[in-house]
Formats: sequence, structure tokens, C-alpha cells
Amino acid sequence: MPAALSDLLVLDFSRVLAGPYATMVLADLGARVIKIEQPGSGDETRQWGPPFAENGLSAYFIAVNRNKQSVTLNLKHPAGQAIARKLARQADVLIENFLPGTMTRLGLGYEELRLSNPGLIYCSITGYGQYGPDAARAGYDTVIQAEGGLMSITGEPDGQPLKTGVAVADITTGLYAATSILAALHYRSQSGEGQYIDLALFDVQLSWLANVASAYLVSGNPPKRYGNSHSTIVPYQPFATADGWIMIAVGNDRQFARLCAVLGRPDWPADERFATNPARVKHRELLIPLIAAIIAHEPTAVWIERLRAAEVPCGPVNDIPTALHSPQAQARAMVQTIDGVRVVGPAPKFSATPASIRSAPPALGADTEAVLQELGYTLEDINALRSAGAV
Repeated sequence: MPAALSDLLVLDFSRVLAGPYATMVLADLGARVIKIEQPGSGDETRQWGPPFAENGLSAYFIAVNRNKQSVTLNLKHPAGQAIARKLARQADVLIENFLPGTMTRLGLGYEELRLSNPGLIYCSITGYGQYGPDAARAGYDTVIQAEGGLMSITGEPDGQPLKTGVAVADITTGLYAATSILAALHYRSQSGEGQYIDLALFDVQLSWLANVASAYLVSGNPPKRYGNSHSTIVPYQPFATADGWIMIAVGNDRQFARLCAVLGRPDWPADERFATNPARVKHRELLIPLIAAIIAHEPTAVWIERLRAAEVPCGPVNDIPTALHSPQAQARAMVQTIDGVRVVGPAPKFSATPASIRSAPPALGADTEAVLQELGYTLEDINALRSAGAV
């Protein structure tokens, strides 16, 4: 079956996580992605381990670099820059995450490249964007989580601010990059014109504060930490069972009534302190311990069976191995093996143009020779470029 983006060529000058995640999304959808890496070292995450797979690649690098080709170019060498410009003339998309101004100094900025390729979509990912008082600062996910307010609302009410377990500022920026690029490609299909996309981790972090930011903008009250509880819905949190934890997410009064029936407390929905969600939020300090005391007497599996039968939203608090090997994950092909390497599968399921994993993450420079030959370089040329330190 055809892939949705199989006619696109993407040049990936990014490293670490946000940019590579974006290009992996595009690659899963069929785009040809050529990853440009520094000779001898490549993407820093190649060395970010353990763990390392049997082929020597780090688990971190494997996570976001499948379906790509690796070409080594020394972008400080004039010949390396010339090769990059040749590739850019053919490309549909270019992604980079250097500090502002770096690509321009290398002769690879948007304004220069668009002269020979006016349809080019050029996406720059930085910590703070191309302008503003912090533009020159490097962006690091945990610092962005701190400065963007996320850590202030993550953690127990009387505990320290916490980061999330995954680098969410990077990952969500990668997703924003992919969707922004697709929007720019759609515009190009109508106008024939490419464009420049300025994407900042800080902006993305602020953008997905969503209802929490809105609550402050509406009320003027700074949001606070609620631990695993919800600020405006009760009960909506994990509870300790006799042998583990269960997450219960009661989204409306009907679901609360069904929960109460399962808990053996059909009187609670008639209690004015618990009858409505605003009342439950007001009296959470009373209600939550009552629920917790009941839940603690039975194992997780028992509560899951009872609550799901009553159509009360709930689920076990799984560890990563359990989640990845769950029947649902298996049915959805969310773990796949390619060339002996296990990876997390693509999330979207298309009816006509399925996302797919076609190749494992590449060894450093594995495709340099083939790609340069496509550009017209002979083996003698390539050997000379290697000797000169350009590739």
C-alpha cells in the first residue's frame, strides 16, 4: 500500500530528541529522511547509554531514528557545505535545531537556500525561538519544564516541584514540528511557495498548559500542585488496592453514582456534599479517604472487573513492561521488530496509507556513499572528500 508522504525528501540536520522525533514521524508516514551527522561522532544520543542494543546503538538513539538514512557531512568544511546545498535544492523539507544564526553562518540559512528552492519548507527548532531576550540560550527539556511552569504544577502539594518521566517539552515540540510542516506543505500545494517555521520549546510548553493556563487567565489565581489528583474533577486519581494501584477517573455525576454502587455506598450520590462534581471538589478531603479505605480491601484485578462492568473509567497503574506487552498494545502492533531491533510502533493507523517501519536506525554514515553517488559524485570523488575531512 502507498505511504502518505512517499514523495517527500526531508533533510534532518537535528540532533537529540525534538527534531529527530519530528522527522521520525514524517519517516513513518513514508517520507525519505536523510539524517545529516558530524563525521566521527554523529548525533550525541548515539553515545547516551547504557542500555545499548547488540548492534551498538543506544536505546535513546534507536527510539527516534528509524526509517532514516545517515549521511556524514562536515558542515564547517566548504565541500561539506556544498554537498548540503545540493541536497537542499532537491529537498521538500529541512529541519535543524542549532542555535539561532548557526545555519546562516554556515551558508545554509533559509534565505539563502530558498533562492534555489523556493518551495522549501524550513523548520528551525530552538529552546526559545529566533527572537526575544532568551533567543541566544540553548534549550534543555527540563529547564523548559521549569521555566514554562510545568514543574510548578507537577508533584505533591507539599512536596518539591517535579519534572515528568519523559522529556515532554521535546516530544511535544517534535509533534508540533511535524504538524506545522504538514500545514506548510498543504499551503505549498496551493501556492507553490515554501516557508520558514520558527518553533520554540518554550512556546510549545506554554501552549499545552491548556486548561491549567486558562484557569489562571480566567481567575487570576496561580495554579497549584495536586499530586495525582485533579484540580477540578473528583474522584479522578489513583487509589492503593490490596496488591497495587488502580486509576479511577470519574468524569460526571452518573459515573460517580455507578462507582458508589460498586463500592457499596449507594447513599453517597444523595449526600449534598457529594451529589455534584463541584460539591465533591469542595469536600475532596472528606470523600477521598472514604473511597481509599474501601478500595484498599480488594486486589486491583477485582476492582478492574467490577468497575469496568459498571462502566466506570478505570485502569491498572502499569509499569512500562506491562504496558508494552499488554494485549491491547499487541493488538495495535505497538511493539515491532526490525532488523533484530525492537522499537515502539507508529501510533496512527491509516486505512489507505499506513504508517510503517521499513528500516532500523542507521549506523553512522551508513548511507553517505549511496546518497553522494545519487548527487553525481564518483567513488573517487567520495574518497577524496573523506581524505579532506568533508564527509
